[in-house]
Amino acid sequence: MPIEILMPTLSPTMTEGNLVKWHVKEGDAVGPGDILAEIETDKATMEIEAVEEGVLGRILVADGTEGVAVNALLALLLEEGEDAAALDAASTAAPNPPPPAAVESPAEATPEPQAAPPPAMEKGDRVFASPLARRMARQAGLALDAVTGSGPHGRIVKANIEAALAGGAPTPTPAKAPAAPPAAAVVPAPTLETPGMPPHTELPHSAMRRVIARRLAESKRDAPHFYLTVDCHIDALLATRKELNQRSPAEGAEAYRISVNDFIIRAAALALRKVPAANAAWTDDAIRLYQAADISVAVAIPDGLITPIIRGADGKGLAEISRAMKDLAGRARAGKLMPEEYQGGTFSISNLGMFGIKQFAAVINPPQGAILAVGAGEPRAIVKDGALAVATVMSCTLSIDHRVVDGSAGAEFMAAFKALIEDPLTMLL
Repeated sequence: MPIEILMPTLSPTMTEGNLVKWHVKEGDAVGPGDILAEIETDKATMEIEAVEEGVLGRILVADGTEGVAVNALLALLLEEGEDAAALDAASTAAPNPPPPAAVESPAEATPEPQAAPPPAMEKGDRVFASPLARRMARQAGLALDAVTGSGPHGRIVKANIEAALAGGAPTPTPAKAPAAPPAAAVVPAPTLETPGMPPHTELPHSAMRRVIARRLAESKRDAPHFYLTVDCHIDALLATRKELNQRSPAEGAEAYRISVNDFIIRAAALALRKVPAANAAWTDDAIRLYQAADISVAVAIPDGLITPIIRGADGKGLAEISRAMKDLAGRARAGKLMPEEYQGGTFSISNLGMFGIKQFAAVINPPQGAILAVGAGEPRAIVKDGALAVATVMSCTLSIDHRVVDGSAGAEFMAAFKALIEDPLTMLL
């Protein structure tokens, strides 16, 4: 029986995706880990990898097809020795199972009882693993059938590979990274001339843009926003940043380049630790108070924005935050983030200071209860010790869901954040 290649579920919000491009054609031999196709989800463009060895017998969904449902049959793979006549029967078999119901975020899903671990793999069984897990295992020389998966239906994920390697798996052999595919050419939209309207262009909505529009409209409709603004003096922070960066090794794994945004992430996480009432989300049954400070950081990408997450930021140093943020932002812009890297944060930060924006109010990222909007640091006249002086001032505005966080708790958070920003050495304690 030919092996079915299905549209995968790559995020809780995904109900359909676009098949951007096939990297193989009918009749090509493929092996485990080979890239079969690229798909566009509501968050990123990701790759489908082969999990079995065989010959691509039939492509059922062509390049450029949009709105392909999750679990839809994309192609059929013939196993060794299998006759092409089996393709007709397989392609007319029972219809694909319906896609799972969409969930806005892992944080909104009701936890289910933990399933018993999947049975040990036997030789010849199919091994299900995420593309990242397969790549990590291949580079480490680790046999996947020796790893127990903890993902859905026993799927092997990144954490399982890391656990196997930590338990004494072979040391990874450095592998040459494959060359990045060339960026797709941007085709200019045609100029339209409609009677009564000036000439214009129309850009069709991408899956990501539709999700952004829907979620932000829901946020402004359902969450009663209120706003708190503080002005932070950052001269001491800038001096500390300069000194720390001068101490960085010139190159190597220990090198770092700390940004003002890294200080902001660290300060926000520590302020959430001091004021846990601000690290919360609304549900219909209860206010959910998070125990970890998982900071979602808005990153602009060509078709919108995405919020990769610094997990446990209150427990990470500035250099570690800096390295993690550089890696996540780079892969976010390349569309290479895994779903767990941008879903499930507890608090968001949006920084437009690099564009010269003095102050703004951001829209809350549901189901989170708050988002911090950061403006540019700029020289301003202040009164210090009864006299005029000049200081570098950065305006920060907290947008809060009043159902979740009261004004007093929001004010306490902003006071704690301001104190950390203005005395950055306290972040190092």
